[in-house]
Amino acid sequence: MGLLSNKVALITGSSRGIGAATAKLFAENGAAVVVNYVSNSEAADLVVADIVEVGGKAIAIQADAADQNQVKKMVSKAINELGKIDILVLNASITFPVVPFLEFKWEDFEYKLTRELKAAFFCCKEVVPGMIEKKKGTIVAVSSGLSRQPGPGFIAHSTAKSGLDSFAKSLAMELGPHGIRVNVIAPGLTLTDATAFHPEEIKQIIAANTPLRRLAKPEDIAGAILMMASDHSEFVSGTYTPVSGGMQME
Repeated sequence: MGLLSNKVALITGSSRGIGAATAKLFAENGAAVVVNYVSNSEAADLVVADIVEVGGKAIAIQADAADQNQVKKMVSKAINELGKIDILVLNASITFPVVPFLEFKWEDFEYKLTRELKAAFFCCKEVVPGMIEKKKGTIVAVSSGLSRQPGPGFIAHSTAKSGLDSFAKSLAMELGPHGIRVNVIAPGLTLTDATAFHPEEIKQIIAANTPLRRLAKPEDIAGAILMMASDHSEFVSGTYTPVSGGMQME
């Protein structure tokens, strides 16, 4: 019996990186997993194949998490095929330019901010009613250490993730009486294709200044998400947990 036996998890943005690692770890621990993707069906199918190959259960569903109609269809299909959704992981990645504020265009800033929050809002709107009906559910939002410790060029990302943090706290307060837990996981710099643009020397400097003396792997973040999703954390809600090897301490 795994930590998530008999659970169904929907993980947005799970065709690669942290999302893919989380999907595989959840499946290893007994969950049936919905692998959500926007455009890379090949990557999503590979994640599903890896899960099925080792005896797990997973389906891939295409949807833009920031599009309300697509989210409705995704959740409906997930419930039709798997019966329910017990766990929602808000991990959809919204792209943004890494440039100083004075070079930032409002359109790019608005795109990141609004789509970040739309992706969380629309997914919760569709999934939460079913959780309320069951009087139990878990939501884990994947934020960033940059939401509290900003870095140069990341003003849009920091602002959007700060909004996600507050959104999650508000949900934790409102949904707690219905037996629904909501928590935030805040990764530090993690070695994925989304962070490949960072120069190697910068990565080495960050690793050298991290108490655990290395950068995170996607599996490190997935482990923390699993911890929050499992019933072993059933009295934990409204938290913000850095997963940064000690670089960020709360």
